[in-house]
Amino acid sequence: MQKIHPCLWFDGNAEEAAKFYASIFKNSKIATTSRYEDPNNRSGQPVGSPMVVMFELDGHTFMGLNGGPQFKFSEAVSFVVNCESQEEVDYYWEKLSAGGQPHRCGWLKDKFGLSWQIVPTALAKLMSGPDPLKRSRVMQALLKMDKLDIAALQRAYNGDDM
Repeated sequence: MQKIHPCLWFDGNAEEAAKFYASIFKNSKIATTSRYEDPNNRSGQPVGSPMVVMFELDGHTFMGLNGGPQFKFSEAVSFVVNCESQEEVDYYWEKLSAGGQPHRCGWLKDKFGLSWQIVPTALAKLMSGPDPLKRSRVMQALLKMDKLDIAALQRAYNGDDM
């Protein structure tokens, strides 16, 4: 088990979320599920319902906690999915945004309200090139996109969209 892993606070749907995420990412699984046994638990969750769901996404450990309605996800925390190809960007964008909400610059909120960034690895190369004008063109193109388009970012870098 990882020494450090995120704990995601849900309001009764941690198991559903874990299954959803595990269906999207390769090498993923639900590891364990513990259930509420005390009818007087502070979360208000019913006895027998999932309390903690430990799951792995592509070999990384996560914990889903059904803690109740007190806390919601915000954009202050997001998960970045680095993608090697446009096909990979398209896949994760389609799967994770289903029932959720797309946002600018490769960000989205999934149907549980969790924020994700679907980012092509090529973006780092384009944004760290030596020419500030090229970097600026890439940034201007990026700011107009929801799902990131590698070919369009490359065209912006090269000045082909001018």
